[in-house]
Amino acid sequence: MAGASPPPATQNSDGSWLRRVWDSDIGWSFRHSPVAIVSAIVSIVMILAAVLAPLFAPQDPFNPAVLNLMEGLTPPGTPNEFTQKSFVFGSDSQGRDMFSAVLYGTQVSLLVGAASVLFSAVFGVLLGLMAGYIGGKTESIIMRIADIQLSFPAILIALLIFGVARGLIPPGQQEDATLILLILAIGLSNWAQYARTVRGSTMVEKNKEYVQAARVIGRSPFLIMVKHILPNVMGPVTVIATINLALAIIEEATLSFLGVGMPPTQPSLGTLIRVGQQFLFSGEWWILFFPAITLVILALAINLLGDWLRDALNPRLR
Repeated sequence: MAGASPPPATQNSDGSWLRRVWDSDIGWSFRHSPVAIVSAIVSIVMILAAVLAPLFAPQDPFNPAVLNLMEGLTPPGTPNEFTQKSFVFGSDSQGRDMFSAVLYGTQVSLLVGAASVLFSAVFGVLLGLMAGYIGGKTESIIMRIADIQLSFPAILIALLIFGVARGLIPPGQQEDATLILLILAIGLSNWAQYARTVRGSTMVEKNKEYVQAARVIGRSPFLIMVKHILPNVMGPVTVIATINLALAIIEEATLSFLGVGMPPTQPSLGTLIRVGQQFLFSGEWWILFFPAITLVILALAINLLGDWLRDALNPRLR
């Protein structure tokens, strides 16, 4: 032959994983769900706006050097009578731009929500794996603690944990530790859902042939749980985490609204709502309205996205 025949064409690896995801059952479900598409777009836009708040915000709303008391309580879109400066969302009593405050407040709320969900997921999944795989007294102790915790509202558990932890910290350090305490309190109030779900899935998976084969070749129980069982129980965990992100944001806002959350020097959406409700009946409605509507839209978009993901991963609905 004059020359060797060319090798068979192979698929370009660039973007192939995106194509596989796009052509998968979840990708098809996403493309055919207007609610999921709108929720994803709204969630991504709000998250990016919060993360990039220093770039989008007209001012640093918590830097006293840039605030002007003469610009306080300016209605939205109305020029201030002294400086003729206008604010998209209006300004509060300190002359703080409410649009900037909402962006920075959303950033804090998302940080607390995402960190607490990550903490509760890791903690709950670990305990669920241990309970389902080891069984015996370990399972009984973990599941009884989870049952007791699930019998109380999560907000009460978070209040209890936050109050006890705050009492153990010196008064001068309490404000600086508020962010960490909120993450721990909200995370410890929501781990039981992950533990119960993972425990049930682990009890099913541990009797399958691939787990028995791992035992035969001498794999340790820890490696079996982490490398073999964990990847097969992550579907329900992902759904719970997505839905719990919205719940964690609302829970943080509730704690801050009650006065036990983020301080005014580092406010979240809940803190802004708590401050704004003091001006509601005096006519300055925008100080409460814009943080509240932002919280509602953010939580609703993430919650609807979690509902879609739950249905998309449910084989009975395919």
